Amino acid sequence: MLDTSRGDAPAPTEGPAPSEESRGCLFALSQPPLMIFLGLIGFLLLLAAMHDLFLL
Repeated sequence: MLDTSRGDAPAPTEGPAPSEESRGCLFALSQPPLMIFLGLIGFLLLLAAMHDLFLL
């Protein structure tokens, strides 16, 4: 059953540090290999769109 009491929660004894927990999607997008990969995929999609629009 779900505990809905408003008492203080005990501090966790194990697990990652709070600074590591706060990392989210923007941290992942700031990684250079991911941005290079997404840029390449975007470029290939743009190239395919331009090919379909102007060469067919």
